[in-house]
Order: sequence, then C-alpha cells, then structure tokens
Amino acid sequence: MPLPKVVAPTFEVNLLSTGKPVKYRPFLVKEEKALLIALESGSEKDIISTVKNVIKACVQSRIKVDSLPSFDLEYLFLNIRGKSVGETVELLVTCSDDEEVKVPLIINMSDIGLDVPDGHTDTIQLEGGVSIKMKYPSMDEFLKTNFSVTDESDANLVDEAFKGVAKCIDTIYTEEEAWSASDCTQAELIKFIEQLSSGQFAKIENFFSTMPKLRYEGEVTNPNTKVKTDVVVEGMANFFG
Repeated sequence: MPLPKVVAPTFEVNLLSTGKPVKYRPFLVKEEKALLIALESGSEKDIISTVKNVIKACVQSRIKVDSLPSFDLEYLFLNIRGKSVGETVELLVTCSDDEEVKVPLIINMSDIGLDVPDGHTDTIQLEGGVSIKMKYPSMDEFLKTNFSVTDESDANLVDEAFKGVAKCIDTIYTEEEAWSASDCTQAELIKFIEQLSSGQFAKIENFFSTMPKLRYEGEVTNPNTKVKTDVVVEGMANFFG
C-alpha cells in the first residue's frame, strides 16, 4: 500500500515591478537538501544551476522566471525562503561605537522593502542624439552575482563586466533608427561599449549602481555601552549573514 502524498501549501506575493500576483510553494526537503549540497560544494556552476531549478520548481504561476528583473527575483527568492525555513533571518551586527561587540539582529521578512534610488532610470542619454535602453540582469547574471565563488583575475573580471553590460542592453537608438540588442552579436555590443567615453560609460555604471534592491533599516544596542547603531542591509546576499 503506497504512502500518502503530502500536498505543499501555496502562497502568493505581488511582483515589485508590476504588482501582479505570483503563486509559489516553499522548498521541499529534497530541494533544500540539494541547495545545501550545492552551497557546500563551492561549485559556482552547481550553485547557480540548483538555485535556478529550485526557484522555477517553486513558482506555480505562468511567468517567465528568466525574464524577471533582478529585484523581483531577489524578492521572490526571499519570500520562498521565508515560507520554507522561517519568516525571520538572524544576522550578527558589529556595534559601531567600539567595533568589537557583535549583537544579533532579527529581521522579519515583511520588514524588507524595495529601495528605488531617486533619479534611477533605464534610459541613458548619450551625446549626439544616441540613447541606450537598458534592461535588468537576467536570472543567470543575478544568480552569478549573488552566489559567485570564483577567484578571477582583474583582467577576467573586467572582461566579464563588459559582457555583463552588453547582456543588459535592450535597444540602442537615435531619432531616426533603432538597433535591438537581440539582433546584434555580443562582440558588436562590446565594441560599441568600448568606443564610449569615460563619462558616457559612467552613465551606464550609474544604471547598475542605482538599480532597485532589497533594503532593511533598523538598529541594535550595544549591551555594554547602551549606544545604538543604525543598521542598513541591502541586497539579497546580505540577508543570509
């Protein structure tokens, strides 16, 4: 006689970019085990592949997970994790008044919000009437950023950075013409980036540095001095201590 099948509960969260609801379930034990094994292996390839598979398995709505903005993926993964292993996460914070005492900080998932810096835009205006429409990092780029464990040389890091920028270009256009990045090769896009001035490239860097991200603001108190320390936690990776 076969054992009964346990049905996982279903939850719903609204995407930050569109406000549309997405249904998901928590990690199953086998998926949590796979995540732990991948993280302990130290293999970037295994970690990225496993996290991607788990996210896709847990999302039950018909959406293109690979196409979600990075901050939606952060928020979605954090909610899945919260329903799987607990609604809070505990971090150790070093008190700023003595830089020695470490105090535990318990963060409720519901208190983590989306921070959109003033002036952030996905459209970059260059001189000569040329503009670039940017898109947020893909799921692969997002996972690589948050779970990367490789030790690359500076030259490789620069090369990967240019490739990452090229992958985030959606359209290059003027008043008369438009070039979709999907119709261009990576080499063509990188060549376009390399002929920009430092000031023009800085505008692209600003797009990435001001991207919306998860943010929590709180404070801890030094038990010895009673001095309070303001705490700001940003980005998904930092919510796992």
